[in-house]
Amino acid sequence: MQTSGLENDVIMLDLNVIGAAAPLVAAPPPENAQRAFDTLTLAFAADPPSRWMFPDERQYLQYFPIFAKAFGGAAIDRGTALASPDFSGVALWLSPGAGPNEDALAGLIEEGVTKQRKGDALAVFDELAGLHPTEPHWYLPLIGVEPRKQRQGLGAALLRPILQKCDATHLPAYLEATSSRSLPLYKRHGFEAIGEIKIRDCPPIVSMLRPPASGMI
Repeated sequence: MQTSGLENDVIMLDLNVIGAAAPLVAAPPPENAQRAFDTLTLAFAADPPSRWMFPDERQYLQYFPIFAKAFGGAAIDRGTALASPDFSGVALWLSPGAGPNEDALAGLIEEGVTKQRKGDALAVFDELAGLHPTEPHWYLPLIGVEPRKQRQGLGAALLRPILQKCDATHLPAYLEATSSRSLPLYKRHGFEAIGEIKIRDCPPIVSMLRPPASGMI
């Protein structure tokens, strides 16, 4: 993952209240990190690439929270993650200069992914890294809402604050869509597909980039 001169930019966000009509979201404190990872584990239980990597139920429940921490846990440490008050929705936003813990991801794949898919899983993450923008940008490795709270505007509420910040600071935002169901939400918020990752029998992953804009959301 690339770094930038913005690595030491202000990253503690004033996100305690986001709009009167939208669901409230806030930056979760580090002591609630496990609640965030638990929410994402529930939200991604039917996600095609996640279940390709961890097809067994016990395997998934054991390793996905570790994966979530390695992939986007730095957002909680840096104060750039967002969550609803009841933790039914979580977004792990990584600010410019931050990135996944690549050593932890490699160790997780070595330990938690079956031998038959280990090489392909490593290839998927190599492709993910290769499609990242080279310029400073905000990255959303994981966003998830518990099934009981979906279709209530929470996903949009978890996107909007950072996208507004992107527009104000003239920075792009980047994510990977792992399900066709999430594509309309991302497109409504200005993301455009820039590539597709397809390694053997792994379900496709769509790379999406949103240039900074005003009046879009």
